[in-house]
Amino acid sequence: MRRMKSGLLAAMSVMLILVIALTACTGSNGGNSPGGEGEKTNDGASNQGKTNEGGSYELGKEPLEFSFYGHYDWYTMPEWGADQATKWIKENKKVNVVPISSGGAAKNKLSTMIVSGELPDVIWMERGPDVEQLRSEGMLVPFDDYLDKYPNLKKWAGESTLDMLRSPDGKLYQFPNWYTTQPNGNSGYLVNKKIYEELGSPSLETTDDLYNYLTLVKSKYPNVVPLEVGQTGAGIDVMVSAFAENRPYTFNTMQAVPNGDKLTSLFADPVYRELLQFVSKLYREKLISQDTFTQKLEQVEQKVVTGNVAVYVASSPTEFGAKGHAALTQQDPNAGYIMVWPVRKQGLDKNKIFPGDYKQLGWNVSVITKSAKNPEAIFAFLDWFTGPEGQRTIMWGPEGVYWDGVNEEDQPLFTEAFTNDPHGREEMMSATVNFQWNGNTVYVDNAKMQFESTLPPEKKNWETRWQSEITWKTQFNTTEYVNLDPAGDTEEGIAAQQVLEIYEKARAKAVQNAGNDDEVNAILDQAEADAMKAGYEKLLAYKTTKWQENKAKLNASK
Repeated sequence: MRRMKSGLLAAMSVMLILVIALTACTGSNGGNSPGGEGEKTNDGASNQGKTNEGGSYELGKEPLEFSFYGHYDWYTMPEWGADQATKWIKENKKVNVVPISSGGAAKNKLSTMIVSGELPDVIWMERGPDVEQLRSEGMLVPFDDYLDKYPNLKKWAGESTLDMLRSPDGKLYQFPNWYTTQPNGNSGYLVNKKIYEELGSPSLETTDDLYNYLTLVKSKYPNVVPLEVGQTGAGIDVMVSAFAENRPYTFNTMQAVPNGDKLTSLFADPVYRELLQFVSKLYREKLISQDTFTQKLEQVEQKVVTGNVAVYVASSPTEFGAKGHAALTQQDPNAGYIMVWPVRKQGLDKNKIFPGDYKQLGWNVSVITKSAKNPEAIFAFLDWFTGPEGQRTIMWGPEGVYWDGVNEEDQPLFTEAFTNDPHGREEMMSATVNFQWNGNTVYVDNAKMQFESTLPPEKKNWETRWQSEITWKTQFNTTEYVNLDPAGDTEEGIAAQQVLEIYEKARAKAVQNAGNDDEVNAILDQAEADAMKAGYEKLLAYKTTKWQENKAKLNASK
């Protein structure tokens, strides 16, 4: 998800690409094929297919097809219409989504599309500088004229969330995914139930307990990975929560730590140093994957699903955990996965340990480009998709299988099959997870929890059970830390790219190469010096200003 550029040359290259792209995209047809598209509006969008002035687009009245690009190396959109949910949408709402793949090289793919003037209709991407670059070059369609005509987003996200998403020109270009007004998230520790019970279900509360357990696993199960930390060691960042109260991994990923009213250096932070000292020890003793910085996501999934890990820590371990639990329990009812309360250093308050976070703005966003022939129709679909009918369809399939009808709160009435066919339900839900671009957290979570609260433990949905018992209780609200990243072609942006490279190299080196705690500290000392030379101090000042602006906005909306 994070994209790296190197130095001034890269920044100048990006600027050149965007200038070329702007010429291509703002010519006679705005990047679309010529002819037959209707007159352009002031925003560069076509009027073709719209209703008469002042009317709304009626979803399902006529076919709607648009292209969709997920701007991630890891993301490949499944075939639209191949699963029950999108098949229903395709047939009943007449919507067809045509995928455009990144081919595992998202940065290059997007640059190529920009230069060619052939942008996809919708881009699913991270909030921040990339969105603002596209917006500032006039490539995106604002949503403001649509918000009252299609009311789901405005109703469910709320004005304060939309205000936080607005661009410097005051307009809204971003459609948020998994926005929320209440805690959510799945970050934490997944434990192989069978191995755990066979080893006597020892305490797993502190970092000492975890170390002792992993050592025991290594001696008794030599073919099992004691601790899986995921692709590129992402789970390492999650584990920082064990070494300080009120410390989510967000501070690691933004390479800054709040101290008073300022954001300060991560490399000099004693909590971060203690984390890397601990993980380096685990690596030296072969208690975590030795290929953790080079393995592919598919390899991580395979290990978890087949039960070849004892403990798995990640920002969303439940995704693979649900698949693994379903597969393992089919073979052995006593197998599967459980979750444990996040581990902590001895002496810390367990109720102040937050391995994950949640943000009012959610995860990422969808933007509509000016290549779209009918942006209003696409927005109408996205708004329906984030509303009650769209959410219960993409989450639990079309009506008649796992739900039938709705209650007075427009929540689905789940059928007996929802509880009696857990494997079929999990299979259906897994098939649609990569179509959840406009998740409505409050609607989905409240619908699940209201139903689950009526069930005995053995019939509860595996993922929902652990969300209600552990993960939602241990996620930290980090809304005030969103949108801190500078544009890539600014002095601070160039510094940010260099600091990110320094951070990633130092983290890997400290884990893989350090022979003791002093060597970990020496690596981080050097990283601190290198970062300062790259402009880290000015970057931290920039992020501090943005952080304080966020806090002012949030306080103003209360």
